[in-house]
Amino acid sequence: MTHDRFLLLSAGERRPGRAPMPSAFSVKASTEDTEGRLSILEVTVALPIPRHIHHRADECVYVLAGELTVEIEGETRTAGPGDFVLLPRGVPHALRPGSAPPPRVLQISAPGGWERALEDMFAARSGLASGGALDPAKLNAATEPHGITYL
Repeated sequence: MTHDRFLLLSAGERRPGRAPMPSAFSVKASTEDTEGRLSILEVTVALPIPRHIHHRADECVYVLAGELTVEIEGETRTAGPGDFVLLPRGVPHALRPGSAPPPRVLQISAPGGWERALEDMFAARSGLASGGALDPAKLNAATEPHGITYL
């Protein structure tokens, strides 16, 4: 076993990134940690995540607490603690909190890179909205280099 990539994070600990992210997004294993194979984040889904497509990565979501509402291919499903969701690349989907307090999930992207897109979005935070709502065109300026398109 090689020890140069071994990680053991304590509860609440997160990996450092290129840009600061809100506490609702905690990187557990970055793309660099996994040699690009995947990235893992613990996320509190406090706000709706608009409909979008991951063109390069499959997204996996494991619900730790609360309920997550998932919209995919015209269907709406609810996932609760212990439930697992696979969102295949190329398929538009949206996520939103389905409970109060909001759901806490483990989010895995394979290959990695999702945390990089989030870092770019949060770095450009003030420029992502128009008229008080997220602007898909402005979001896409930050996410398209990472293979993600908001609809």
